[in-house]
Amino acid sequence: MLPSLVTLMNGMAGFTAIFLASQGAGTAWELELFPETNLSFFALAGYMIFLGMVADMLDGHIARISKSTSSFGAQLDSLCDVVTFGVAPAFLMLQLVEAYSYYLRFASQDFTLIFERVVYLIAIVYVMCAIVRLARFNVESKSDDTHLGFVGLPSPPAAGVIVSVVVFHQDFLPRVSLWAAGIDGFATAIIWILPALTLLAGLLMVTRIPYPHVLNRILSGKKRLSTFLVILFVLPLMIWNIQLAMALGFCIFVLYGVIRWLLMSPSRRRKGTEARTEKSWERNLGGGI
Repeated sequence: MLPSLVTLMNGMAGFTAIFLASQGAGTAWELELFPETNLSFFALAGYMIFLGMVADMLDGHIARISKSTSSFGAQLDSLCDVVTFGVAPAFLMLQLVEAYSYYLRFASQDFTLIFERVVYLIAIVYVMCAIVRLARFNVESKSDDTHLGFVGLPSPPAAGVIVSVVVFHQDFLPRVSLWAAGIDGFATAIIWILPALTLLAGLLMVTRIPYPHVLNRILSGKKRLSTFLVILFVLPLMIWNIQLAMALGFCIFVLYGVIRWLLMSPSRRRKGTEARTEKSWERNLGGGI
């Protein structure tokens, strides 16, 4: 029951993020316990998706510790991931770009209409890629796998790229604009960049580019010196500014997988793809030929 409840918290966080994103940019939410805290609904929606990521990380570890991994848990996890890391980030991106599109200053109404339709299509492509990615993951993995790596960009980091940029735009830039000049132009540039990042993240989910499972690699086995140095750099950055740290972290992770794949020789790429395909067929046929 406990792993399933944690997984359902993931789905609940995704649904709450969709609800918050639907409220638009014209209102803000103030915490009674912290009067100085003033967050837009877009920023709150982003933080809810991050909360879903925490639940997504915990449910698998709880299931393995309690020795209660099952096919039901895997299917439930993927269904909740579709909501939290598929539908919610795409809807959040769509709402944010629509709300701030007047900053783009199009020459005519026709260009505005074309841009809005393109952004809508990008959101659809992202959601479809997330669904395909999660379905493929269920087919190619077992409940007892350690998951030290993934084929294609996992859905949580894909959502993290979108959400971290949204949170950076909504929660970091407004505070910086009080004492720094030129922030408005940077904020407008993010409105242009965000749909392109969404399309890139969606397409990377359905590729065969390998990505490491960062958390499982950190928690298992001996640690390299490079891992210690990365943690030593990331922790102070997160303490200083968590919004900037999340945006940099997710973008670097996405680029790391692409650059690493491009530096591989064609034979290594082909060999890795064939090995993963053969392993998938063996699992589907019941363990071997």
